[in-house]
Amino acid sequence: MLPFKHGDRPTLARALAPHLARAGADLLADQPLLVPVPLHRLRLLRRRYNQAALLAQAVGRIMGCKVVPDMLRRVRATVPLDDRSPDERRAILAGAIAVRQRRRPVLVGRRVVLIDDVMTSGATANACAAALIDAGAVAVDVLVAARVPLARNGSRSIDDTALRGVAEAV
Repeated sequence: MLPFKHGDRPTLARALAPHLARAGADLLADQPLLVPVPLHRLRLLRRRYNQAALLAQAVGRIMGCKVVPDMLRRVRATVPLDDRSPDERRAILAGAIAVRQRRRPVLVGRRVVLIDDVMTSGATANACAAALIDAGAVAVDVLVAARVPLARNGSRSIDDTALRGVAEAV
């Protein structure tokens, strides 16, 4: 995933999308809205693409699902979460993600599949899911290309309070 996320390899989305579509077939069967995890605008300018949005668009093409790439926004920049504990991640993301007002009518009463490249603690997915539910989504599932391996004690430290289902491709 690192070459895709940090190595300027956006074309990897096309290679990953069939795996995501297969892994998430049950989540995608009834044509939910596909919503990518957002990047803050400054990070997007530095990276030049949102890897989650590329994945969502590619999966949407394969499965015939509507993609709303700008449904969510990061209202403030957050520090990289790489070396943070699950509690630190939740605190950093508190209030950082919101639904765009102009997109709410598309969202109300719909089921959403949130798309991301990697899930570590689930803090980002939960922050996104909470914003989507608060804005009127009836359910939020998550589809990720990869998930961080289990900790040595066998746990993932994922707080799935806002999530309904999670599927991973790799």
